Amino acid sequence: PYEDNARYFNVAIAGPIDSPYQGGLFRLELFLPAEYPMGPPKVRFLTKLYHPNIDRLGRICLDILKDKWSPALQIRTVLLSIQGLLSAPNPDDPLDNNAAEHWKRNEADAVAKAKEWTEKFAK
Repeated sequence: PYEDNARYFNVAIAGPIDSPYQGGLFRLELFLPAEYPMGPPKVRFLTKLYHPNIDRLGRICLDILKDKWSPALQIRTVLLSIQGLLSAPNPDDPLDNNAAEHWKRNEADAVAKAKEWTEKFAK
């Protein structure tokens, strides 16, 4: 947690093996709002990455961070789900429309760009 606010956390997840994010270390900001655990934590990437479900501000399109949240879910589960999203981008439910269109149009090129951004920003 941050020294001046125990509700804010800096966390990091490793890029999943066999994904364009492999070898990267991705920093995230996690905030526990007043309604937590009845409401989901607020999580965003601080590390820049190319992904159809993560926008340029680091916001994440993930159902358990929205309408599928359950107070039974743990922070560990949230972070593992985010890591899983890195393994399985879903261009049909995008937050970054340009990346999603790129993924649909030319997946190999989009994956190459994601790898390039990982090497550049996720160290």
